[in-house]
Amino acid sequence: MQLVVGRIGRAHGIKGEVTIEVRTDEPELRLAPGAVLATDPASAGPLTIETGRVHSGRLLLRFTGVNDRNGAEALRNTLLIAEVDPEETPEDPEEFYDHQLIDLDVVTEDGTAVGRITEITHLPYQDLLVVERPDGSEVLIPFVSDIVPDIDLERQVAVITPPPGLLDEREAETASTREREQP
Repeated sequence: MQLVVGRIGRAHGIKGEVTIEVRTDEPELRLAPGAVLATDPASAGPLTIETGRVHSGRLLLRFTGVNDRNGAEALRNTLLIAEVDPEETPEDPEEFYDHQLIDLDVVTEDGTAVGRITEITHLPYQDLLVVERPDGSEVLIPFVSDIVPDIDLERQVAVITPPPGLLDEREAETASTREREQP
């Protein structure tokens, strides 16, 4: 199975290094020197990681055969894809690969059906579960333990405890304690 583990950003310096938008919880495993990665577009790869380092909080990689800024810039926005055994699971039992979550049924704690996970959206500060409801509409569920306390892979179910307003806007609570001014 192929998993996207990163996206190449801008060139860094003049010796072929690039910034990486990491899309894996295991960069030390997937983005280590010597790793050979497929690419999207396929014409850019495969790429072999020659060196890697962290600079100012960003991962920088250099690939074999990419020795200058022009070569690095040509790779910008290329997706890095690792081959992963479908039976492999993350070391941390609280972590999941995207393919494990896709197609899980989503229910509330009381068993009310919400829908089915169709996609995982990775944002800088948290991930979102894209859930398709039975009526075809979508709802975005923040993938945090307070809202998604249980993932049961055996039963193929994600249990959620949605805050008021997440599933039904009419239930939303006002965050402000300030009274509305009368005209």
